[in-house]
Amino acid sequence: MLMRVMTCFRITGRLCAAAFCLMLLFPSPPALAADRASDEFLTGYVASILERDLHWERDSYMLKIVNGVATITVFQEDPMRQEAADKQLRDIDGLQRIAIVVKPADAAKPGAFSRFIGITGQGEAFPTGDLFRPLIADPKQPQFFVSLNGFKSPEVRYTMASVGFGETFGMYRFFGSREGNGLQLSVQGGLFAQFNMDSSSSDLINADYTIGIPLTYRHGDNSLRLRLYHQSSHLGDELLLSGNHPERVNLSYEAVELIYSREWRGWRGYGGGEYLIHKEPDDLEPLSAHWGIEYRGEKPLVWNGRPVGGVDMKSLEENDWSLDTSVKAGLEFGHPDPGQRRLRLMAQWYKGFDPYGQFYNNKIEYYGLGLSLGF
Repeated sequence: MLMRVMTCFRITGRLCAAAFCLMLLFPSPPALAADRASDEFLTGYVASILERDLHWERDSYMLKIVNGVATITVFQEDPMRQEAADKQLRDIDGLQRIAIVVKPADAAKPGAFSRFIGITGQGEAFPTGDLFRPLIADPKQPQFFVSLNGFKSPEVRYTMASVGFGETFGMYRFFGSREGNGLQLSVQGGLFAQFNMDSSSSDLINADYTIGIPLTYRHGDNSLRLRLYHQSSHLGDELLLSGNHPERVNLSYEAVELIYSREWRGWRGYGGGEYLIHKEPDDLEPLSAHWGIEYRGEKPLVWNGRPVGGVDMKSLEENDWSLDTSVKAGLEFGHPDPGQRRLRLMAQWYKGFDPYGQFYNNKIEYYGLGLSLGF
């Protein structure tokens, strides 16, 4: 059965390599990214005219611009104000059309708490993407990826293949008063597996399963992720049957995580931590800290690929707050926004305690190349 799975992985890897080669031979222009940047620029420009020149209160309207088409939702009928806005905005370069929609106050106008956190009374079910950008260098970020690494620890050295399957599925999003802002509830799941490629049957070493409920929030360049999640870890059958006979630990826990991030001109810094609210083994220390820095370039560097990279760091109370460091850097192809199709080719390096499975007390180091897909 494992050989069939590994055969599928190899076939999938070859298909990914072929697709990547075709992409390099026939690169497409980064038009989507440019369009998105134009919408964001127009959103800020239109909002500044409404509030600075026409003296509209920030929570008296909702603005959304998609492909140059502006939809302005107001919560009170005022023909003179609407006519003035239409006259002032109609000649803006790049703005294709303006639609002003009036919603009843009790249906669309935000309440006191909503105004405080900057969201409106409107929203949508099953939104695309997430308000908190996925962390680039976090080895436990749920996503679809495959990587090949040189692995070493004090006991062993081998070539390690890692695969991951994961997604964040939006359930409902409350819109913010400006495009891109809001509050979102999602469901998130992931699988992380590692294989020893130097063994005769490419032994499965470990598989981690995660399932969680993240609540994400964005206001301008600030974003927040509050997540409750479960993880369980399982050793591979071949590893248990091998001559190494590792001592099995039933690792399973639930944790609550809080991370805040701030973006600035392509850069992003973030920090937070988590607490284990239920754990097995019982003697696991519950606290950990998590922080890092990222960069996302807007201009293509090579083959229409934008430069991206990140440094992710964690310190666990269980390991006496020793520093675990993950570094990834490479190129991103496709649409830059969460929820859109993209591909990343990344070089990676990790040093610290093992982030996967029951080997959390083992110091390791690995480096290699990874391919990840985003949707």
